[in-house]
Amino acid sequence: MDAQQVENAIEIAWNPSPDPNIQSLRAQALEFLNQLRADPTAWQVCLVLFTRDPRPLEVVRHFSLEVVNNAVQEHRLDAESLGYIKENLMGYIRQMYTPGSRQDTVDTAHIQNKLTQTMTYLFASLYPSSWQTFFDDFRALAGDTTAIGSVNVAGTILYLRMLSQVNDEIADVLVSRSSEEQRRNTDLKDLVRARDAQKIAVSWQEILAKWRQIDLMMVEMCLRTVSRWVSWTEISLIVNEAMITNFLEMAGQQGISSPESPEGKVRDAAIDTFTEIVGKKMKPADKIELILFLNLGNVVGQLISSPALSELRSTSDYDTDLAETVAKLVNMTVFDIVKVLDNDSVDDRSRQIADELCQLFIPHLLRFFSDEYDEICSTVIPSLTDLLTFFRKLKRAKGELPPHYYALIGPILDAIISKMKYDETASWGEEDEQTDEAEFQELRKRLHVLQQTVAATEEPLYIDTLSRVVGNTFSKLGSNDPSLNWRDLDLALHEMFLFGELAVKNQGLYQKREPSSVASNRLIEMMSSMVESEIATYPHPSIQLQYMEICVRYYQFFEQNSASVPRALENFVRLTHHDHIKVRTRSWYLFLRFVRPLRSQVGGVSQTIIQAIGDLLTIKAELPDDSGDDDMSSDEDDQSADAVFTAQLYLFEAIGVIASTASVPAENKILYARSVMGPLFADMEQTLGPAKNGDERAVLQIHHIIMALGTLSKGFSEWVSASPGALPPVEFSDEFVKASEAILVALESLNSSMNIRTAARSAFSRMIAVLGSRLLQQLPRWIDGLLSLSSTKDEMSSFLRVLGQVTFTFKSEIFGILDTLLTPLLQRIFASLAEPTAGTDDVIQLGELRREYLNFLLILLNQDLGSVLVSNTNQATFDTIIGTLEHFARDTSDYPNGRLSISVLIRMTAVWGGPDKIAEAGNPAATTADPTSPISTASPLPGFDTFAVSRFSPLAWSIPASSGFSAKDPQARQVLLEVAGLQVEIYKKVGVGYLERLREELGGMGVPAQEAEVYVTQLAGALNTGTPAAKGQKADPMKGWQNFFVGFVGRGA
Repeated sequence: MDAQQVENAIEIAWNPSPDPNIQSLRAQALEFLNQLRADPTAWQVCLVLFTRDPRPLEVVRHFSLEVVNNAVQEHRLDAESLGYIKENLMGYIRQMYTPGSRQDTVDTAHIQNKLTQTMTYLFASLYPSSWQTFFDDFRALAGDTTAIGSVNVAGTILYLRMLSQVNDEIADVLVSRSSEEQRRNTDLKDLVRARDAQKIAVSWQEILAKWRQIDLMMVEMCLRTVSRWVSWTEISLIVNEAMITNFLEMAGQQGISSPESPEGKVRDAAIDTFTEIVGKKMKPADKIELILFLNLGNVVGQLISSPALSELRSTSDYDTDLAETVAKLVNMTVFDIVKVLDNDSVDDRSRQIADELCQLFIPHLLRFFSDEYDEICSTVIPSLTDLLTFFRKLKRAKGELPPHYYALIGPILDAIISKMKYDETASWGEEDEQTDEAEFQELRKRLHVLQQTVAATEEPLYIDTLSRVVGNTFSKLGSNDPSLNWRDLDLALHEMFLFGELAVKNQGLYQKREPSSVASNRLIEMMSSMVESEIATYPHPSIQLQYMEICVRYYQFFEQNSASVPRALENFVRLTHHDHIKVRTRSWYLFLRFVRPLRSQVGGVSQTIIQAIGDLLTIKAELPDDSGDDDMSSDEDDQSADAVFTAQLYLFEAIGVIASTASVPAENKILYARSVMGPLFADMEQTLGPAKNGDERAVLQIHHIIMALGTLSKGFSEWVSASPGALPPVEFSDEFVKASEAILVALESLNSSMNIRTAARSAFSRMIAVLGSRLLQQLPRWIDGLLSLSSTKDEMSSFLRVLGQVTFTFKSEIFGILDTLLTPLLQRIFASLAEPTAGTDDVIQLGELRREYLNFLLILLNQDLGSVLVSNTNQATFDTIIGTLEHFARDTSDYPNGRLSISVLIRMTAVWGGPDKIAEAGNPAATTADPTSPISTASPLPGFDTFAVSRFSPLAWSIPASSGFSAKDPQARQVLLEVAGLQVEIYKKVGVGYLERLREELGGMGVPAQEAEVYVTQLAGALNTGTPAAKGQKADPMKGWQNFFVGFVGRGA
């Protein structure tokens, strides 16, 4: 290849022309260039192209230099080639960046970036050996002491660029590097410190000494370079009288018009340099001396007093960039001061000075912490966190804080509380300020952590301060103080909400009807003030929401102060009708949360409440908006039609909770249920026709009605938790039978709709408690409706969970129905299990269906219903069941369900295998059924012990032999442990004849007779019977056998 060919290819590849001929050539050119990149000799022609005079196009030069750069970076070149590249590029640089050369020939910024990167890679390879003059060569371009920065600006800038690039390559701690690269970089830094660091520091000093006469962009570059290098070079090279004087002059500039001006950038860079110097890792005593030498207390004080940060602070001209820059310096300084104070090995003199510096810097810290701009406040939160953590540790160690530290806690806490408040420019709930709102709430979380630390350090002070803030606010509210606004009330309520973490953290708000702590007592006082005030009627959404949140959080107050309940209920009912959608929908959820624990106290006004919120129960389905505008909404802020309906369901549940309390007479409960369900039945009847005809909105309306009926049932069923084992009165369950019937009619008409099936399944699970055994009469229809031909595996899994719940609840009454339904149900499950999977979701759903199927079998076996599996009606499917269990057990792609399958086999053997012929030590073998046994009602199946030997026992060998099975896999090991348990269960049922069978099987597999004897001896020893255990048998015989079995199988594998 020649240079012209490469140049033409690059020009064609980057030609934007839409001409078809050019397009065709472009594809060929790109293919050629891809081959060029892979060619180990391509750097040679590309080096020629880059350094050629006259220059080729910019894109050609950049591509060519990139090829050279990659060759150097990837260590594909020998020392001779690297030296050749270095000489050519340095020759080019001397030609283009020497004083007197034409400035219009200086490379563009992106070429310079790539060039300095390439030179840095050469530095990394050659500096230790053959290019020890690397820094001298670039410094020579910049000029001597008198010329640097003024005579050859381009050369000086390139020199500073190289210094920055070298730092980024060998000292940037944010870049992840291999251990080999870390060793290389450590060696390079050692060499630089020994050879050139002092000369480099002198060049910085020479540039900065001229800062008033030279290009300020160059001054800023120099400062940024110093900031980068200071962390790994000798501090004395930078911290000297001349350099510090320059830094102070630049940092103290006054009258800067804009932080983006050259002067502003230099000032901020100088302050950042101070920050990096302070942040350098040093011994504690040396760090304190450094802070004193830099005179940072005065530096920061003067900056804070400057017009930009003082006189202009409350104006639009406030220099927030400068404030944030100085805040970083304060944060770093305080961090290091606290680090010294928290070091037990620090000498007394250094500790004394650090203590004085702490006193000096705390006002500076609080100045920026209390800044109106949250970004500036956030800058110093890390050091304030460290300071408060130090105070807490000191308090724990010494029992109390020294007076001068204790005196700081109050102002710090006041500043934290003040920052918790919305600032005067903030609004609430406006869409265009959602980002600002989210950022403020995030800041509040960080401030809350600070408050918690204060509370852990000085709890009495924290309690008094919060009580004062909240109490003063309610006093102002009561006196109609005109200075009070929603921000003050929001702050008081927010602090009340947080205060509960201290007041309710242990025994609750009350203990034996008395406040459980001092904090609890104060919170009760706050609650009394809030409930007695008119704050719930304050016309601001934030206040109304917080009022409800607090009532819910501290419901225990209302349990002990029942006289306050009616007023709170009145406020809740009013807020459920609020004009603001966020307040309205959130109140529906909070209303449920409020009445649920207080149900016993609201029964007397249940009718009033139901009538008051009855107008909110009208369901009006709306099809979702396809615009996708709500996709990014948080759950709490979501105002879509679907979110509103979800919130509306809480009202139905709340009515059920209120209406079903013990204090409500049975006839009233029925009346309330009818008053709510009647309109829903009528609506469903009117809507069902259009829904059958494919009206999407009508189908959604039916879905919503079914969900409402199910949720109402859930609310009514809460009596179950208060009366475990109780059944609903017949007349009560009659009402919900009507609801169940209505849902079934809709389900049977629309069971092709997944949404309808999902809603019906949800309602079905929630109606179990209110229907009682009446549910069983409808169970066949529920199964037919919920398991349609289009049902997904996920739906089947969910239904099996619900069916298991029904089976457990009505185990004494469900046998006949299960006997009839089981075979059709299992056939549907088998068909779904046999469907091929396509993709990860299908695999996950298949695993879930397997698990629920196996759990359902276990429920039947554990609830004395196993005989339904082998009844005359279902006997034909039994072999298929056994087949699925064997298949799952051997499936190496699903170990968890394989283990569960074996558990089912063990349970079958235990239930149907007859009395134990071999019993565990201390439990004689049963010859007759034990009437107290949990399986006493399950009759043994004649011959099942023999069946278990022939079908189940071989799994011990076939499972480990399955393709892909690895005994070393932790999940596979769990399967083997379960198989070991299966063999023990078979041995219990069959007796010593099983041991003889195993001897024959092991011999047939080529296992020596001695090893086979050890095997059966270990198995017999699992039950700790008279059969002698092998030497070294563990204390737990069963565990010893299981470990032996896993090891035995592992050796065979």
